[in-house]
Amino acid sequence: MTNVIDMQDVSWKRQQETILTNVNWNVSRGEHWAVLGLNGSGKTTLLNMVNGYIWPTTGKVSVLDQQFGRTDIRELRKSIGWVSSSIQERIKGTAYGEDVVVSGKYASIGLYDVPNNEDYKKAYQIMEQVGCSHLTNRTYQTCSQGEKQKILIARGLMGSPDLLILDEPTSGLDFISREELLSTIDNLAIQKDAPTIIFVTHHIEEILPVFSHTLLLHQGTVFDKGERSAMLTSTCLSEFFGTSVRVEWHRDRAWMTLRD
Repeated sequence: MTNVIDMQDVSWKRQQETILTNVNWNVSRGEHWAVLGLNGSGKTTLLNMVNGYIWPTTGKVSVLDQQFGRTDIRELRKSIGWVSSSIQERIKGTAYGEDVVVSGKYASIGLYDVPNNEDYKKAYQIMEQVGCSHLTNRTYQTCSQGEKQKILIARGLMGSPDLLILDEPTSGLDFISREELLSTIDNLAIQKDAPTIIFVTHHIEEILPVFSHTLLLHQGTVFDKGERSAMLTSTCLSEFFGTSVRVEWHRDRAWMTLRD
């Protein structure tokens, strides 16, 4: 497998309204990408298309070398891990952490099959890997927001995916919890057998060095894309956001402020 995501001249319309326009995006194996954009830029629509929940109005989409229209989307989704607030909202508060993780094997919300001992053994190993092994035998509703996000990342890894999508995973976290979660993501991304990671955010300081490339999405189209260092500059982002900003780098992370 060489192309994890390949979108060619993609557009998508909903009730005569164009949401995505002329999107060309290629993610190769071995790359981790950040997707940066404001609310309403089309990020959620883009992710829904990668997951096969919507199909392009025009253009071609291939995910994990499987071209839409020539593959079983339900089977393809088993190779994609997805962490988003929409999943968190559907999980029962009384579910135990390890059961939430195991449900990722079946790409379901809740357990409708009977897991075996090997399933739980794998779940415990993954929970240890992402730093939430202490949440076994804890109900989901008693976990902090940061702990819930770690459980969801572990759930996303349960099916040994080739592609892991993290849709604004730091949303709602305080500074310390955010940095702890980013450290978890960083440790995951550098593993030899790590899946390709797509990290969606509003905040440039969350784009860690491990994310080699960045896609800038603006009003449903690709404003620019390329290596992280080339995208996260004062000039590029001032044009992207439509306002004058200053980007400064600390410990190989970019931080942005408005210019006076």
